[in-house]
Amino acid sequence: MTVKVEPLSVEAFEPFGDVVSAGLRAGLSANQGTATRFDWCTELVNARAQAKANVSVFRSVAKALPFTLKLLEHHPYSTQAFLPMVCTRYLVCVAPTVDGGPDVRGLRAFLCQPGQGINYRVGVWHHPIIALEADADFVMVAFEDGTRDDCVVKTLDAPVVIEP
Repeated sequence: MTVKVEPLSVEAFEPFGDVVSAGLRAGLSANQGTATRFDWCTELVNARAQAKANVSVFRSVAKALPFTLKLLEHHPYSTQAFLPMVCTRYLVCVAPTVDGGPDVRGLRAFLCQPGQGINYRVGVWHHPIIALEADADFVMVAFEDGTRDDCVVKTLDAPVVIEP
């Protein structure tokens, strides 16, 4: 199976989560006029009382297209946000859920530009972020408690090739 990459947009990504970026809605002047503040860019969800917010940095090693996906993962009790720090373009691959697992037939691959972050909704199946032209650093925010339920990984029955 092959999937063609499409540009990331708010509308196309909406079933899977939110695009987090400046300028998607009206902003307010902040810091004595030296900045514009864009509030409520996404909702962070924690469905486990014992889980705490984990803010970490992920360094993604650059890969080239075509790229072969062999697994998907999801976070059944937490949203998961990736906010680029040092980044060129990167790839986000997501799939709808059917009977608790990923529906690979509905898999989509989004090309993200610098300045575009994403926040996966609770339980959304996705592949780990794929940096494209150069290694990339992301701030990741998720609610975790150190158990297996933090991240559930599913090996795909057959690999999926992501093409430009």
